[in-house]
Amino acid sequence: MHLDEGRRAAKDEDWVAAGNAFVQAAKQGSAEGARLATQVTVELLPLADGGSADAAVLLAGIYLEYFNESALPRAVHYARAAAEAGLPAGQRIYGHMLVRGLGIKPDRTRAAELFRAAAEGGDTYAIFNLAQLTIDPTESLRLLETAARKGIVAAGAILADRLSALDRDEEALGWYVWAAERGLTGAMKAAACWYRDGLGTTPDPVQAVRWFLVMLAHGDGDGIHEAIQMAKAGALDEAQIREAARLSGDPGTADALIGAASGRGRT
Repeated sequence: MHLDEGRRAAKDEDWVAAGNAFVQAAKQGSAEGARLATQVTVELLPLADGGSADAAVLLAGIYLEYFNESALPRAVHYARAAAEAGLPAGQRIYGHMLVRGLGIKPDRTRAAELFRAAAEGGDTYAIFNLAQLTIDPTESLRLLETAARKGIVAAGAILADRLSALDRDEEALGWYVWAAERGLTGAMKAAACWYRDGLGTTPDPVQAVRWFLVMLAHGDGDGIHEAIQMAKAGALDEAQIREAARLSGDPGTADALIGAASGRGRT
């Protein structure tokens, strides 16, 4: 879909729209999208040099993501231009480069200023970035929650980590589950382990096995051994195993776990 949108925009010589569409395709794993994104830089350059902040920020992002380190000076140049034009995405990208020292001397203080300006301009990822730079723990928690509620799933998982460190385990578990429900496998494993061990809640083997199984459905097999061990140890009866599998969205996995449980105690 994004590739088709990009090609239509390119046919109309709307190079910013074309570049954005190709980048979106690349983010979804399209090698063709990445190739076309690099090619469209030729058309974006005169627009950016002519004062288009939208073209400049798009160029900066493409140079960062799809070119080698030799392109970093150009990425810095166009990110700075977009930031100085007041474009929130430009402020965020330039801030990111300052934090990481990408083609420029690191400056976390200036980066925080840019993230704050971008956040005030409505850039959600800038809120997330600022949350990780701010020294005030209360503000950091507030910003992480804001970013999470605006759709950044990783912010919810980091918020859970921070709350856990503050011994606010019940809240932490809630955010791990929130992130797990949105597809973050690391949060799935955290939720599963916390339900298994009774952190932030009473032990709940059904929910524990549920999230271990959901991990597997998302291509991460790190939790399946824990689920098998729980079944073998008799932490769940057959009905509970079937309920956990149902909640995971894959009822068929129950039979394998029940089989493992039936071999309990065997060597």
